[in-house]
Formats: sequence, structure tokens, C-alpha cells
Amino acid sequence: MNENSKTIILRDFMDSPDGWGRDQGRKVYQRLIDFVESRPGNLIFKISTEGVRRVDISFASETIVELCRRFRGKKGFYFSDLSDQDILENWDAAASRKEQPIMVWEGKNPKVIGISPKQGSLEAFNYALQRERTRAAEFAASTDIPIANASMKFKQLWDQGFLLRREDIAESGGVEFIYYRIR
Repeated sequence: MNENSKTIILRDFMDSPDGWGRDQGRKVYQRLIDFVESRPGNLIFKISTEGVRRVDISFASETIVELCRRFRGKKGFYFSDLSDQDILENWDAAASRKEQPIMVWEGKNPKVIGISPKQGSLEAFNYALQRERTRAAEFAASTDIPIANASMKFKQLWDQGFLLRREDIAESGGVEFIYYRIR
């Protein structure tokens, strides 16, 4: 799914290096919406915070968090260089408030901010993070749980915004979903 990714340099959408307040956040949000909607073929967007000095929770809530909520299940967004602990805490707090998970990738190490997967889906989520894409049947075979149970776990992760999915034709001729990590 990486072939369909695009980078969003957040600073390019901001008027200054400081993201402050709901009003400024709403202006940036509209610019982000225009950018994402003008790229219907891109399914995953890497968000770079290079050049962003600071953000408050209100700005974070009105921009990337709201963008993730709007496109939940259809497009994925993740942070690639979110190393400033203060900024990370503000994004995390804003995402938590809106019950929106957002992936943060530090090299090959994934982290979720906002909300975490439910305990019952955590094993399936960790399995999916180790692969670019997977099917419920593959997870079921690796854990000896029923396919229906594995399928339910992946569907919940998709519904909650932790994974993306696409419909495919199964070997049996029926519909099968392929689940993608957000990276």
C-alpha cells in the first residue's frame, strides 16, 4: 500500500511555525481537506512535523485529529518524525479526547497515540503491524483461533481506525477483506 502514499508537510499548511487555537486549526484543516481530496488515489498520508515549533491541544484537535476522524476507514494518516515530547503529548491528548487512534512510526517502531486497541484485539493488531497487509485467515492460522473470531477482531480494528481494509475475491469466490497497517 506504500505505492499510494503521499507526504503532508504540516508546516506548509500553516501560517507560522506555531499551531495555536481552534480558529487557526480550522483554517489549516480546510487546507488539509483540499489537499487530501485532490489526491483520491492516495490512501495513506505520512505527516511530517518538520518546521513546526509547537502546537496546542486545540490546534491539534482541529487539524490532524479531525482529518483522521473524517477519513477513518478510507484513508490512513501517520506521523513520521514526531520526536518532540511536548508536541507528542498535545497530539496524544487531542486524539484521546476525540477517541481517535493515530499511528506514530519511529523508523520501524510503531506506536499508537490517542486510544489503544482493546485488549481482545491487541494480538491481532500487533500481528497486522508486522506486515504491510494481511487477511483474517492468515492470523487465524498463526494462532489457532477460528477464522470468524479473527475476522471479527480485524473488523473491529478497522471500525476503530487502527487499520485500513480493501475488498478482494477469496479463493472460494466469495468476498474477503485484506487489512493494511497505516504506514
